[in-house]
Amino acid sequence: MNFNSLSFAIFCPIVFVLYWAVKDRYKWIILLASSYYFYMCWNVKYIILLLLSTIITYLCGLYLEHLKQLSPPSDNMHLQAKKNLCIAIGFTLNLCILFLFKYFNFITDNLQQLFSFFHIKLNCPDFDLLLPVGISFYTFQALSYTMDVYRDDIHAEKNFIRYALFVSFFPQLVAGPIERSTNLLKQLRSPNTLTWDSFREGILLMLWGYFLKVVLADRIAIFVDTVYGGYTNYPGMYLTIATLLFSVQIYCDFGGYSTIAMGTARILGIELMDNFNAPYLSSSVSEFWRRWHISLSSWFRDYLYIPLGGNRKGSVRKNLNLMIVFLVSGLWHGAQWTYVIWGGLNGIYQIIGNLFHSFINKWRPFTHSKPDTFSNKLLHILFTFVLIDFSWIFFRAENLSGAISIIKSIFTEYNPWILFDGSLYQCGLNQKNFTLMLLGIFLLLLADIGKYFNLKLSSLILRQEYWMRWLIIAIFICVILLFGIWGTGYNEANFIYFQF
Repeated sequence: MNFNSLSFAIFCPIVFVLYWAVKDRYKWIILLASSYYFYMCWNVKYIILLLLSTIITYLCGLYLEHLKQLSPPSDNMHLQAKKNLCIAIGFTLNLCILFLFKYFNFITDNLQQLFSFFHIKLNCPDFDLLLPVGISFYTFQALSYTMDVYRDDIHAEKNFIRYALFVSFFPQLVAGPIERSTNLLKQLRSPNTLTWDSFREGILLMLWGYFLKVVLADRIAIFVDTVYGGYTNYPGMYLTIATLLFSVQIYCDFGGYSTIAMGTARILGIELMDNFNAPYLSSSVSEFWRRWHISLSSWFRDYLYIPLGGNRKGSVRKNLNLMIVFLVSGLWHGAQWTYVIWGGLNGIYQIIGNLFHSFINKWRPFTHSKPDTFSNKLLHILFTFVLIDFSWIFFRAENLSGAISIIKSIFTEYNPWILFDGSLYQCGLNQKNFTLMLLGIFLLLLADIGKYFNLKLSSLILRQEYWMRWLIIAIFICVILLFGIWGTGYNEANFIYFQF
């Protein structure tokens, strides 16, 4: 069930009415049943995996809590060993499930290729398994809970229904944000109240998310898919523009999902974390990753980078830890070498940035450079965007050879005249739709500039008069319905991050 489907347009109001109609003690049952139904709409069989991950981490949490309450502990070392074993078992079981469905064939295929290089035939079983939607997201969310209990950041949740809801809460189940127990579980433990402010804010967030997805992302996708799908037939300038547009597409697509999720949760009285904060206005790659997919970036920071030693063990170890994190991040996104290279590139960007940071600061007095000036910030923003956009090529390309071919074409075939002779209108979007796309991107830029300076679009609208608020809402609805890309027979487009 997609957010941009007719079925969700029916499902969401029903859940909303039922949730607020029942007594507090039944609210979580309604949400849990709704969340499991939502997930079963994708594939009924894979509800078993969701339930299995939930049970494993729930029991791990209870056992860890039991160990913490042993007072006085008879043997601290023995007790710590039990805690370590428990967390190891929980992580291993969950990651084994993820490995089987997402990475097993990738590993076996590469092993077979490696052994064939030495003329050794390796016969590995091949599992034809459909990747369960959202498995990477809810697995990481469940694992973060067990780690939080292990670290004494929270107490284990004893109510199984409430914990199961934490893992499966339908707005963020299949594509995040990856919530923390300290935020979402805490809210699920206390009764919520519906206010007009939260309802209106939720509706505005949902509308903005739908605008980003169906008006912008799906429109841009037509151009990008046309060019990247036939990259051998398009010279470098077409591929350059398509790559630039893909950076906007994936932002609008994923950001649109996260915003709809935030809005849907908000009308249910629950606040989810903001997953994006004007990422393309970042002046460095490290800043970009503090603003892009914030829930995943912070997850890797707290549960991988810091446990590896973070920046506490010298610059060499820090850079090595960074590289490990981004290689793992690339692999998390998909079982392909293109994703690994994409992650590796972002790691290399930051390592180089760290190496040159002290050098630049040392020579800044001699160059009379002023880092806080608008021109300097703009230059850094543009340079960062170019680096990030280049890495998106590997993210979008179907395979490694395709990515290399696209890069070669971009740097060797340059024809700027296609910007003026109407050739771009032959790539899936006519002049009208191309213009609408540019207007939408301009509106997105204005919204992000406002957000960069802590001025949220929803807050600005909610401060207006009553009639103005509803006029803006009505205009947004009309724009989405009239200019959204709905497809033939209403075949809604999937969100990009559903494949992860």
